[in-house]
Amino acid sequence: MSFMKGDLLSRSRKLVKGLAKAEPVWLKAMEKAPPATFPRAEKKLKPICLPEDVYIKKFFRKHPESKHEDAIKISGFDPPPARLFGWRVLELKEQGVSEEEAMAVADMEYRGERKAKKKAYSRLKQIARLQGKKPPPNPYPSAIKEIQAEERKFVRDRFYNRDILQIVEKLKEERQAELQDRRGGGGW
Repeated sequence: MSFMKGDLLSRSRKLVKGLAKAEPVWLKAMEKAPPATFPRAEKKLKPICLPEDVYIKKFFRKHPESKHEDAIKISGFDPPPARLFGWRVLELKEQGVSEEEAMAVADMEYRGERKAKKKAYSRLKQIARLQGKKPPPNPYPSAIKEIQAEERKFVRDRFYNRDILQIVEKLKEERQAELQDRRGGGGW
């Protein structure tokens, strides 16, 4: 019925009137209390565009590595650095600073914050080494390193897990048998 226009009620009426379908039991009840109809969008929906989006795009052009290092944490409450950059530029522009200067100041603040985070973590590691303890995990890890840390277990698993090793051995034997059959070593 996708070729017919209208909702379920109007389509069913057309089919019943055209004798293409027997009248369903629910049709009279549905005519007395028809379902709500919602207005449809006439064209494609417009994308949501926030005022800081322009500056976020400029930020990512200037710092492409930040897409991976400063990933958006879905379960976190802190906004990503790119959004903070955009907000800061807008805030400075409201105070009467030109756009170029506002972007330069926000960029300088972003770089300073990143340097401070790296310096703080290196200091934490240095203190841990002096105390003879294991260094703490990086509080500002890159998204790529987080993913690799999650996958590391599975990468090691393929070398030591007996079940996986048995599967690999079976695959090797099957491949060897297939290669022998191709070479003509099938015993004909």
